[in-house]
Amino acid sequence: MAKLIPNRTLKGFRDFLPTQAIARERLIDTAKAVYRSYGFAPIDTPALEYAEVLLGKGGVESDKQMFRFEDQGGRDVAMRFDLTIPFARYASLNMNEIGTPFKRYHIGSVWRGESPQRGRYREFTQCDFDTIGTRSTASDVETLLVIHDLLDRLGVENFTIRINNRQVLNGLLEQFDLSDRSAEVLRALDKLPKIGRDAVLEELSERAGVPTAAAEQILASVELEGEPESILAELESMTTASEAGQSGVATLREIFDIVTRSGISAGRVRLDPSIARGLDYYTGTIYETFLDDLPGIGSVCSGGRYDNLAQLFTNQELPGVGASLGVDRLLAAFEELSLIDGRSTPCRVLITQFDRGRLADYVGIARELRSAGIDVELYPDDKAIGKQLKYANRKGFALAILAGADELDAGIRQLKVLKTGTQIEVEAERLVDEIKERLADERSSIGSVEIE
Repeated sequence: MAKLIPNRTLKGFRDFLPTQAIARERLIDTAKAVYRSYGFAPIDTPALEYAEVLLGKGGVESDKQMFRFEDQGGRDVAMRFDLTIPFARYASLNMNEIGTPFKRYHIGSVWRGESPQRGRYREFTQCDFDTIGTRSTASDVETLLVIHDLLDRLGVENFTIRINNRQVLNGLLEQFDLSDRSAEVLRALDKLPKIGRDAVLEELSERAGVPTAAAEQILASVELEGEPESILAELESMTTASEAGQSGVATLREIFDIVTRSGISAGRVRLDPSIARGLDYYTGTIYETFLDDLPGIGSVCSGGRYDNLAQLFTNQELPGVGASLGVDRLLAAFEELSLIDGRSTPCRVLITQFDRGRLADYVGIARELRSAGIDVELYPDDKAIGKQLKYANRKGFALAILAGADELDAGIRQLKVLKTGTQIEVEAERLVDEIKERLADERSSIGSVEIE
């Protein structure tokens, strides 16, 4: 007998059970619907790129975490670690076909060899949307609105979108003559929530070479709190000698003015000068989104403006802005908050079998329901009805159809509401309408949102 292969998955990688996969698909379907409502079109790119396309674009840490190897042709290749850099390459290569401005969404797996932790894996799904080919603040505002509408549509009630602008941070560095150390400074600031003030000060001093007085002032600027206008007034006075800093403040002021007038609930958008975003390619407005009920899980939707990234591949200007929904992290949060309904079937209706000799009738009922747009599963065997209903409850069906020979001959169906155990008699010609009415009252929830 052949030796059995150890049955295991690689560290940081995982299998998805139907309950998880169904919740994941419904979340992604919701994201697609929101993206499309704003005019974003779907694209795709290869999982594998030439290493030079990816290296040095996200920073030192991203380079360390990259899955990189030599392929059979001797080429230096790497797995994509995000979807933004491949998009910059894609846009520059296909610009004659897509034109500008171009709005895209892209949903796919990415790979990072980082240490696995809660909601963070080495293979995970990103759910991106971007606008490329414009520097307009309208696109920055729209990015924020898409993030808001996406979380709202998913039924998340308590969340905060924190925004900042890299130009403000760069303006502060200019005034301290530290522009040449911006990458090191920004990476240190990005660690502030994780390692604390003292550790960041130490890193600014020892690794970034920032004088103590300058480090203290930079930290003071990112620790500002209060209403947006009061923070912006402080930042404006701190960056008077920097055109970039003043531009960043003006952009933020315009964004908050529009947000205030757009009807977004107070408190859902916050100006947070400490948001730095660790990736090197951001140049303007940046976004991070946190669940108020579970802040420790980290940002579930992040992004920003990157005006220079595509210029690595083309001489044409292709400024862009966008964000990425962290599908796996958000699902981990929903599981922790008990917001996933736990069903392991995509169907809401199960047809049971009483009589194997009437299989054609059961198949006919199933086809009638599917023709009416109702997803339905036919139980394959005429086992004891108790076993069939146990299967229905375990899988999470909402309704079960029961009909023996007498009911089938009389044009009658028994419809059982599995959650309550209620059973009603329905005439065959009324079955579709009755099921649709019943399902309209059911909630297919990810975060208590009806997605079907």
